[in-house]
Amino acid sequence: MNSDSDLQIAGDILAVQHLLQPAREHPATVAEFAGLARSIAADRARWEHLVEYDATSRWYHRLQTGPGYEIWLLSWVPGQGSGLHGHGPSSGVLTVLDGELTERTEGGERSLAAGAQRVFAPGYVHEVVNDSLEPAVSLHVYYPGLTEMPMHTTARCTAESVPA
Repeated sequence: MNSDSDLQIAGDILAVQHLLQPAREHPATVAEFAGLARSIAADRARWEHLVEYDATSRWYHRLQTGPGYEIWLLSWVPGQGSGLHGHGPSSGVLTVLDGELTERTEGGERSLAAGAQRVFAPGYVHEVVNDSLEPAVSLHVYYPGLTEMPMHTTARCTAESVPA
């Protein structure tokens, strides 16, 4: 009978050097970027004191950079949204840290509660909105770093350099 519980490791796995990979200083895969975002989300002391809420415009703060990537912290008061946009050549990981956000795409609408993550590739177009009655905070990882954010409307496409 084969099952996951049938797998056992004999001997000292740490002695099998070719199976071990050294820990990377910076993430290089989608899974590592998503894991980095989850670890930052879990470490409230790292980001919570930085958050500001601005009723007139979305607030954002670049939290970290590394070789080819950057991480942004954003706050959203009720009613604030990003507008329909893309991320140019960047891939990304969106993680909701606090509150609830709504993501709208051509395919529909999705509610994102605290802890939810969305991973997207270049060319992905969406709108993020705080439809709730409470403020929200999100973390955005971009690789490569965000160099453009083309806004999409039915009439035209323009570029803006504010992350979302």
